[in-house]
Amino acid sequence: MSANVDPETGVWTLNEQDVENVALGAAILGTGGGGNAYLGKLRAWQQLRAGRRIRVISPASLKDDDIVIVVGGIGAPTVGNEKMERGDEGYQAVRAVEKAIGRRAAALGTDEIGGSNAIEPMIAAALADLPMVDADGMGRAFPELQMNTFFIYGVKPAPGALCDEKGNVVVFHEVASATWLEKLARAGTVAMGCTASFALPPITGKQIKDFGVKHTVSQAWRLGKAVFAARAAKRDPVAEILAHEHGQLLFRGKVVDLKRWTTGGFARGLVEVEGFGDFGAQTLKIEFQNENLIARNGEAVVATVPDLICIVDSETGRPISTEETRYGLRIAVLGLPATPLFRTPEALAVVGPRAFGYDVDYQPLGDYVDPEPVVG
Repeated sequence: MSANVDPETGVWTLNEQDVENVALGAAILGTGGGGNAYLGKLRAWQQLRAGRRIRVISPASLKDDDIVIVVGGIGAPTVGNEKMERGDEGYQAVRAVEKAIGRRAAALGTDEIGGSNAIEPMIAAALADLPMVDADGMGRAFPELQMNTFFIYGVKPAPGALCDEKGNVVVFHEVASATWLEKLARAGTVAMGCTASFALPPITGKQIKDFGVKHTVSQAWRLGKAVFAARAAKRDPVAEILAHEHGQLLFRGKVVDLKRWTTGGFARGLVEVEGFGDFGAQTLKIEFQNENLIARNGEAVVATVPDLICIVDSETGRPISTEETRYGLRIAVLGLPATPLFRTPEALAVVGPRAFGYDVDYQPLGDYVDPEPVVG
């Protein structure tokens, strides 16, 4: 089924299958985090069934002085699976930022295409009757707010807002830096029960076009669609993901050990995988902080942030998040190249391995290929 794009306006209107495609693709791109895309999908379907619209526009359609507000969830995914949202938290956070700046947004966006954070802006946009921009600030998911291209390349860190399911709204009017926004928002999130919705400070249309990772909603949609098609045609979904995303197979094996704990608003841990097939007699260890950060085959580092380390079911290609990982799962570990916006010295200082305390140099997995847009 092709996308429903208005030939005159260039606006892409999503149906339930489109949302399902995006949810699957985003869960793969989430590198283990970004929130539960399945729950996000159900909540987006709820908006469509209530008669609301989910629309996506090209970043090129934005005027330079348009305001875009980025929406998402913050907190520990392990908690988010059990602590259900009220439904309008992201929308209320957007309205709080609009009130703080005295302007209405022209569109909403996401700071990370990974996991349910690809879907959260759709829900807020449906409630606000605004379009969502086909771009994000990561091309993946990362655990901390400052780890996106918008902040790395100069977007001001305030005002931003948090909202929880109880109706509490916290607005950060003045913040010293994006890192401080992360610290304050994380503390607020812990007080709110370890999950909340956020709206980041306003981003201009020009900043989206200059510093956004473009066409990532399209990327997630095409990736999810490709995996569904591979399953239907009895092709290897894992090979389909690798071909679609120009990635590498890092490992195949069975999960034989898992350590996971929730602290400071993050899910942290270590996964140990015992290889089979071509990876027999080998052991892979993956460390995570909401998202997978570094993978070692024995003593050799085979992938690190900012490249994507994705865990999927070895047979079906179903993405497996850090909170879903368990003993006995037979998995494939995939390495996908990060956007070039994350490969500069200033970006690596924020999202490279040393930003997470690993004293290793970043070695790119391969060349990034720009996603093909559905719109624009």
